[in-house]
Amino acid sequence: MDFNTYVSILNSDLRILKGVGEKKSALFAKLGINSISDLIYFFPRTYEDRTAFYNIYTAPDDVWCCIKARPVRNVIERKIKKNISLYILKIADESGCINAKWFSSPFNRTKLTIGNEYIFYGKVTSENGSKEMELKIMEPYGENNLTGRIVPVYALTNGLTQNDIRKSVNNALLLIENIIETIPENILKSNSLIDKDTAVKNMHNPKSFELQAAARERLAYEEIFMLLLALMKIRDINKTQTSVVLNNVKCAADFAKSLPYELTDDQKNAVNDICSDFISGLPMNRLLQGDVGSGKTVVAAASAYVMAKNGYQTAIMAPTEILANQHYDAFKHFFKNHGINIALLTGSVKNKKEIAEQIRSGEIDVVIGTHAVLEEYISFYKLGLCITDEQHRFGVKQRSALSHGEKYPHVLVMSATPIPRTLSLILYGDLDVSVIKTPPKGRKPIDTFCVNSEMHKRIYEFMKKHISNGRQCFVVCPLVEDSDKITAKSSLDMFEKLSAIFGKERVALIHGKMSSDEKDRIMQSFRDGNADVLVATTVIEVGIDIPNANIIVIENAERFGLSQLHQLRGRVGRGTEKSYCILITDNNTEECLERMKIMCSTRDGFELSKKDLELRGCGEFFGTRQHGLPELKIANLFTDLDIVNKVRSDCEKILKDDPKLASEKYIHIRMRLENLFDIHGGIEIFN
Repeated sequence: MDFNTYVSILNSDLRILKGVGEKKSALFAKLGINSISDLIYFFPRTYEDRTAFYNIYTAPDDVWCCIKARPVRNVIERKIKKNISLYILKIADESGCINAKWFSSPFNRTKLTIGNEYIFYGKVTSENGSKEMELKIMEPYGENNLTGRIVPVYALTNGLTQNDIRKSVNNALLLIENIIETIPENILKSNSLIDKDTAVKNMHNPKSFELQAAARERLAYEEIFMLLLALMKIRDINKTQTSVVLNNVKCAADFAKSLPYELTDDQKNAVNDICSDFISGLPMNRLLQGDVGSGKTVVAAASAYVMAKNGYQTAIMAPTEILANQHYDAFKHFFKNHGINIALLTGSVKNKKEIAEQIRSGEIDVVIGTHAVLEEYISFYKLGLCITDEQHRFGVKQRSALSHGEKYPHVLVMSATPIPRTLSLILYGDLDVSVIKTPPKGRKPIDTFCVNSEMHKRIYEFMKKHISNGRQCFVVCPLVEDSDKITAKSSLDMFEKLSAIFGKERVALIHGKMSSDEKDRIMQSFRDGNADVLVATTVIEVGIDIPNANIIVIENAERFGLSQLHQLRGRVGRGTEKSYCILITDNNTEECLERMKIMCSTRDGFELSKKDLELRGCGEFFGTRQHGLPELKIANLFTDLDIVNKVRSDCEKILKDDPKLASEKYIHIRMRLENLFDIHGGIEIFN
C-alpha cells in the first residue's frame, strides 16, 4: 500500500467499515471516534485475562478465570422480579462441582448438552465453605473464540457493545494492513522498543501481557516524543524572534511601593523574572503559576505597569466576561493614582468603536477583555505584552497579528492549576516558569470538613447563621440534572430544594449548559449580592472572585479529584471573614476516605496535585482540556518520567542532527508534527 492510500484510509469515515452505518457512526462519534485513525488509536481501558485456567478446586476466590467443565444437569431458572431471572447451572470436573450463576439469559440454553465439555469464564466466590461462579462467558471446548486469550475492554456509550467496537477495530486493522513506522530505527533499537505496527496490534489484541506492556511503552514513548519535539521546535523558533526591549524596568519598585502591603518573596521573584525577560530582546514566553489566592494578579499588574511606563500597551485576555470584569476592577484599583488608562473590551460593551480608536491611537495603556481583544478591527499602537490564562495560548500567528513590525509582544500565561515543577516543565516545555507558592500575608486559612449526608440539616442551619450576618454561600453539585446511570446530586434538584429552604428569590443557579451570557449575568448578580446561595456545577472552578462568599458546600465530593476540590475550595477565603469548605460524601471506601483526609489536612495545592496524579493519573487530573496540548492517550507524565528523560535526550540529538527534520529518516516525524500537533494556533514550525 502506497503512503497516500494509507493516509487516505486513516482519514476515512468509519462508514467504510462493514457493519458501521449512519446510526453506529453517530454512536462512535460520541466517543470521539470519527475516522479510521481515531478508531485505531482508541485503545482498551483494560483487559480480561481469559488465558488463566483452573480446575474447580484450585480456582482462586474473586479472580476472573476459566474453568473447563461439564454441565451435570439442565439450567434452573428462578424469577427474581417481573423481567429479571437468576439462572443456575451445576457444572463439574475431576476436582469437584460448582454452581455457575447469571442474571438474564445471554446464553442459548438449547445448545447445552449434558456431559459435553465447555469453557466457563467467570469469578469464583466462596461463602460458608461453598463455592459458586458468577458466569460471564460460556463456549464449547475447542472453539476458543471468547476464551483462551486476552480480551480488550473498551470504554462504551449507550447503544454500542464491546463486540461492536472489537469487530470494528479488527476490520480497521485489516484495512490498514500495516501501521507505518514513525520513529527512526536507530532510536527504536537504542531504547529496545518494538515497531509501531506490532505495538498498535498488541494494544488491541495482545498475544501476552508482556507484549501488551511493551506495546504500551512503545506508544507512550511516541506520544511523549512528539510532544517534546514540538515544544523544543517552538522554543527554538521563539529564540529567533525579536521583541520590544524596555529601558526602564526599575520602575517596578515604584509600583510595589504604592501597594498597601508588601509583596511576598515569590511575587518579587516573579516580577524580577519578568523584568529580566523585558530587557533580553527575546519575546517572553513565561508561565506564572500560582496556587489559589497566591496573588498572581498583582504580579500581572506590575508587568503591565512597567510596560505602560516604557510607552507600550498591554492586552489582557480572560476566558469569560465575569472574569474580565473582575480583572478590570482589580487593575483600576492598582493603577488608581498612576496615570495609566485602562479599558474593558467584551462582547457586551457598547462603545467598542470608540475604545478601538483609543487603542489604535495609544490613548489606552491596558485593555482587558475576552476574545474580543483579538478581533480584526482591533489594532494596537504599540503592543508590548499579552497576558492570558492557561486556556488561551498565543501562537506565532496570533503574535504576528498583534505585533507591530518585526517586534513580537511578550507573553505571560497565568495558571491557577498547581502542577509539580517537573511536570510543569514538560507540559509547558516552550515556556519559562515562575512559581508563586507562598500566600500573601493576612490570608486566612479555610477550615475544611468532611461529613456524610446525614449532616445536611446542620449544614443548612450553619449557612443560615452566616447569611444572616451578610455572607454568601456556594453549593456545588457534580451533575446538572438527575441521571439514571449516576447516583449523585444534581444542581437542578438542589436548586429546588434550597429554594424551599432559603427562599426562591435568594437562591441562584448556574451550570455549564447555560449560554456564556446567561452565566455571566448570574455571576454578576450574585456578586452584586442579589442572592445568598449560588447552586453551581464546576463552572465556578476557576476565576470566580466573590470576597463576600465564605462557605462552599461540595456534594458528592468523592466524584471530584483533589486538585478540582482544591480549586473549588479557593472560591471562598477571598475576603476578611473566616471561611469554610464542607465536603459531603457517603462513600466509605479506603481510597475515598484517604482523599478526604488529605483535603482536610492539606492546604498546599502543589502537594494535593502531586497526590492526585498518584491516585488518579494524568488523564483524569487534566481532564479534557489538556492545557491546550495534544491529548496523551497512553502516556502518563507522572509515572512515565523515566521515558520522558530518554525522550528528551533523543529529541535533542535529532534536532542537533537535523533541525528542520528534512532527511528521509525523519519525514514521518515531520509530517506528524505538521498535521497533528497544531498547538499554538496553527504554528508552522518548519518555515
